[in-house]
Amino acid sequence: MKTTELLKLIKENGADARLADIYGAENVDAQRERYAEAIGEFYSIYGEREVSLFSVAGRSEISGNHTDHNFGKVLAGSINLDIIAVASKTDDGVIKIKSKGFDEDCVDTKTYTSPVESDYFKSSALIAGMAKAFSDASLKIGGYVAYTTSNVFKGSGLSSSAAFEDMVGNILNYFYNGGSVDNVEIAKMAQFAENKFFGKPCGLMDQVACAVGGFVSIDFKDPASPVIEKIDFDLSGAGYALCIVNTGGNHADLNEDYASVPAEMKAVAKYYGFEVLRKMDEATLMSDIKGLREKVGDRAILRAIHFFNENKRVEKQAEALKNKDIKTFFDYVIASGNSSFKYLQNVFTTKNVNEQGLSLALAITDNLLSGKGAAWRVHGGGFAGTIQAFVPVSEVQAYKKAIDGCFGEGACHILRIRPYGAIKVI
Repeated sequence: MKTTELLKLIKENGADARLADIYGAENVDAQRERYAEAIGEFYSIYGEREVSLFSVAGRSEISGNHTDHNFGKVLAGSINLDIIAVASKTDDGVIKIKSKGFDEDCVDTKTYTSPVESDYFKSSALIAGMAKAFSDASLKIGGYVAYTTSNVFKGSGLSSSAAFEDMVGNILNYFYNGGSVDNVEIAKMAQFAENKFFGKPCGLMDQVACAVGGFVSIDFKDPASPVIEKIDFDLSGAGYALCIVNTGGNHADLNEDYASVPAEMKAVAKYYGFEVLRKMDEATLMSDIKGLREKVGDRAILRAIHFFNENKRVEKQAEALKNKDIKTFFDYVIASGNSSFKYLQNVFTTKNVNEQGLSLALAITDNLLSGKGAAWRVHGGGFAGTIQAFVPVSEVQAYKKAIDGCFGEGACHILRIRPYGAIKVI
């Protein structure tokens, strides 16, 4: 479809059914406006062309807080915040992506085939890495131009970078491979791009959760071949919204806090002769607590205890979702949050104990929602940023009003778990 034809289709409500399916009927007006703006921006940059629309979801970690780096188990979900793209094939082998608010990235897939250290942490490196991964997998690659815009806000634990990587592969998949590449494979290629070309040694959880859609459990016991299972559960149909509360905390100077978690867990494993905690068991952990305390300190042991218990919680939560047992699922959400607060200790940084936005948000949420069939926990990496709450639809507006009153207008984001990950929209 030509650019102007697609714009007319969107503006005249011709895609409303598709948008409702992806985002929910209550969000169609906002999404229609958003897509129309993106198509208009594409037209202003690249002109009249044959174009398609694409979407890749953001994600929310549901359970498995800080376990993947020690080969643990994770439960995550795709959300209805996403990155969208208007894209058109070209025949020159060059990928050009103009993202809203950023300069255009231009990558020649014929020449940019190896990591370039000076390009680490640049989006152009992610594009090159995805093209290389497709080529290494004997898949077809080629050029395209695209305009992207995202409402997956950064610093929120919702994985804006993973969604971008998946989007690059999503477009290559449909333009050059007939949509035949499984989204799990796209996620693995996105991890390769981020590890090898972008220079960041990330795990696979973010890429999988953004690409697959719905709830997904991931077992990283063998990180080269994680066990991934999509779980069909309609959170909205059960009468609940997923609320992400942005407390506005400062992420500056938290690298040491984030790095300390995997480092301390691995120090415990190393004491017993293992690389990571997943390669040992709880009985081993408890076999020499006195010696372990003297070697690694108490916090590291507490974090290891969190790891083993969190893995068991993920299993029980996944089973509860399969059985449509929302109460048991919520019980373990609360337990996961309590463990993160008490044992993992990632709810505030000890560098500035006067700033405890996450603790405050959790306390307010407890007061507002306790006894109302809800659940809440710290979200993502912790120390600053966001919490999550599963809120009955009947309580959502009152909850949002109270939270926004504490942390500022727009602090509470009311989301859905969407069934689609990386998709072609039209």
